[in-house]
Amino acid sequence: MNQPMEPLEGAPLIAPSSTDHPLYDQIVEACRSVYDPEIPVNIYELGLVYTIDISAENEVRIIMTLTAPGCPVAGEMPGWIADAIEPIAGVKQVDVELTWEPPWGMDMMSDEARLELGFM
Repeated sequence: MNQPMEPLEGAPLIAPSSTDHPLYDQIVEACRSVYDPEIPVNIYELGLVYTIDISAENEVRIIMTLTAPGCPVAGEMPGWIADAIEPIAGVKQVDVELTWEPPWGMDMMSDEARLELGFM
């Protein structure tokens, strides 16, 4: 009776971000200040930040992934993101959630990241 619900066909694999919220651009810039220590590109351009959800009360929920489950900074990177976002004026709370679905792939990188890493 309590079966887990299957995702609806056509539902996005990555939840949409709160792009129309006034704090969105500042939060993106804060995410851009955090770098993967093994790759000389920030985590936002790498495509590791899947969702930036900002509530009406300015509570921020970040859903992110890592390049690989065995990433040596897996336990630290969510804290780095929270530390980068918390000082933004108006932000009440920051929660960072790691997910492995969908798995990260090189196709998630921005053109800027691809250029920086020599893939373009």
